[in-house]
Amino acid sequence: MKSDFLWVEKYRPKTIEECILPSNIKETFRQFLNKGEIPNLLLTGPAGVGKTTVAKALCEQLECDYILINGSDEGRFLDTVRGQAKNFASTMSLSASSNHKVIIIDEADNTTHDVQLLLRSNIEAFHKNCRFIFTCNYKNKIIEPLHSRCSVVEFSINGKEKAEIQVSFFDRIVRILEGEGIKFDKKVLAQLINKHFPDWRRVLNELQRYSVGGTIDSAILASFSDVKVDDLIKTLRAKDFPGVRKWVVSNLDNDPAVLLRRLYDGLCQTLNGPSIAAAVLIIAKYQYQIAFVADQEINLLACLTEIMVECDFK
Repeated sequence: MKSDFLWVEKYRPKTIEECILPSNIKETFRQFLNKGEIPNLLLTGPAGVGKTTVAKALCEQLECDYILINGSDEGRFLDTVRGQAKNFASTMSLSASSNHKVIIIDEADNTTHDVQLLLRSNIEAFHKNCRFIFTCNYKNKIIEPLHSRCSVVEFSINGKEKAEIQVSFFDRIVRILEGEGIKFDKKVLAQLINKHFPDWRRVLNELQRYSVGGTIDSAILASFSDVKVDDLIKTLRAKDFPGVRKWVVSNLDNDPAVLLRRLYDGLCQTLNGPSIAAAVLIIAKYQYQIAFVADQEINLLACLTEIMVECDFK
């Protein structure tokens, strides 16, 4: 399959200015470009927010010779990483104008402990010739010796900037669909963006899938109905465990961290005083565990069960 068939690749931003980012984060990368140099970086944030795109754009704009190793694929194997990293980092670039090569370790939080120790050693061994950019969804899965050798950039979006970022992405989506000759309903686009925010990659993938028929309209709304947190809270209040489990199963295609965040937003108005604090501690505990658990369904259900048992609803 050609890469340009996929919209996420065809419309991937090529420069930092093209990337849709909060102003403070974009300014950080502008400063790197102005200096003509980048440090070892750890880019952390939710899936699909643009970490890999930014890493590639930095390398392209600085005209660096770079390679990308996927931590969920070949990056999990010690010998593979050792060979690729050493062969690339130990040689000088004859074509690129940058002073340093760059190795991008994508999804670094999926690499093993041994691989991360090796990468820590590589940072030190090849510091004169090579820089490393790590991307991850969960920075707490990156070992401290590796974490401490990088400048950390968190792709977080605060409440004030959320609306502005969504509008920018909405405008870009409109241009993409118009360019592809796809008819669309703007209200449907807004709902899709709101549902998957800030996972822009998923929005583009979903839009491409829905666009096969040439139209994106209200007929597809049933396919991505929004998370019904109000329904969940009613079920929790009634201490209806089968109902809670049914809700969890029906929402498994959503990011569990996003589900817990929306639950947090909805509970504040429905719990009695002390129970609000208890719910916050429970949600924080299980949100932290998202990065480690083997079964997200069980983790989410355990969180909701604890809230149902321990908290007093109005």
